[in-house]
Amino acid sequence: MTSWPRFADTRLFVTEAARGFRITGAVAPSSRRLAAALAAPVTERAGQPLNVLEVGAGTGPVTRCLLPLLAPGSTLDVVEANPRFAAVLRNVVREYRPGRDEHAASAQTRDCHTTHTKVRDDNPGEAFVPVRSEDGVRVRIHETRIEHLNTRQSYDVIVSGLPFTNFVPDTVASLMDRYIELLRPGGALTYFAYVGTAPARRLVASAGEAARHRAVETVLAGYRQRGRASGRIVWANVPPARVWHVRPTSTPGVGGEAGRAHSSLLQPRLGQRTS
Repeated sequence: MTSWPRFADTRLFVTEAARGFRITGAVAPSSRRLAAALAAPVTERAGQPLNVLEVGAGTGPVTRCLLPLLAPGSTLDVVEANPRFAAVLRNVVREYRPGRDEHAASAQTRDCHTTHTKVRDDNPGEAFVPVRSEDGVRVRIHETRIEHLNTRQSYDVIVSGLPFTNFVPDTVASLMDRYIELLRPGGALTYFAYVGTAPARRLVASAGEAARHRAVETVLAGYRQRGRASGRIVWANVPPARVWHVRPTSTPGVGGEAGRAHSSLLQPRLGQRTS
């Protein structure tokens, strides 16, 4: 059974967060409720073979939620640049056995015939697991950055766990452009941002950091406004988080123009703060 993150995994996450919070961007792994909200576009298409991309998976709370949702013929590509997190994710995939995961919803699994095929590694950087029926579900762990991912595939759903508010606006715009590039027409992108951190940031952050955060939100709002977007707050998380579901209708680069114009005024000052 693929249980929720073990204590050792949580301890690793906290250690990595202390080592580089700007990169990790969280103090604890995502809760089950947050993971389920991020995976909702996959849940909505239950029973359909999908190509799903998860970016910034950490110790795998969302990966654990996605695995039982995938129909035969699906592909799940998981991107994680941190080598210690990537090792945990490979174990998550190896240990997963369909039909025994407590997070599998009956509506998605009642007609699914499972197999218990032994996991094999195609290469040290990926894990391949046929988890359901003779067609199977292909799961690959990519120890790399999303900028360097080259699967030659497009995706129906992209789930982003990257800490956008920790990046400079141009980086956020580039990441969003990359996601849109990888999405199939009509595909869905989900990401989240913590709720209530702006007031705290105003109290403890420099003026430059506060301006950077506002510019990042301007970039993200631009992409949401040029697509179909909906959001909801997940209170059962530490801290609470707002999950966004975005179905882009614009081409890459369009949504981030306002934020890039804003960030160009901030970049010289911000470069010193974030290097």
